[in-house]
Amino acid sequence: MATKNKKLTATQIEYQAFAKRLEPSRPVLKNCIRAFWVGGSICLLGQFIQTFFIHFFHFDEKTAGNPTSAVLIAISVLLTGFGVYDKLGQFAGAGTAVPVTGFANSIASAAIEHKSEGYVLGVGGNMFKLAGSVIVFGVVAAFFIALLKWVITSIGGS
Repeated sequence: MATKNKKLTATQIEYQAFAKRLEPSRPVLKNCIRAFWVGGSICLLGQFIQTFFIHFFHFDEKTAGNPTSAVLIAISVLLTGFGVYDKLGQFAGAGTAVPVTGFANSIASAAIEHKSEGYVLGVGGNMFKLAGSVIVFGVVAAFFIALLKWVITSIGGS
């Protein structure tokens, strides 16, 4: 593989071929199946929790969403604190990162990692490193989507 303005020598090419032969193959299909089942199981758990709020607290589907997310986030943070969620993430890969629990895990992991620096500068300061960018880009994306919707409805309405 050549870089800009630099050609590889015969030794470098030979080494790359040697390294490629020794590189273990990735079990892509197995990883996809694991991600599908674990991510789906997390979502199924969320559906059970939402159904619980609908039947026992008489929420409707729309209002049951917020407490369901809160419970899933709390479960994720607890499992992260006990080290279980990281092991699940190693097993399932992206299956644990996609639902809201993956976001909660990433925030809790950053907080736990910097606990030795204190609660304010360590936990509080580092907890929102990832969350800050997600919130900013989420708000910007929501703004542009709302603007696009407004433009489309203005054109369609006149």
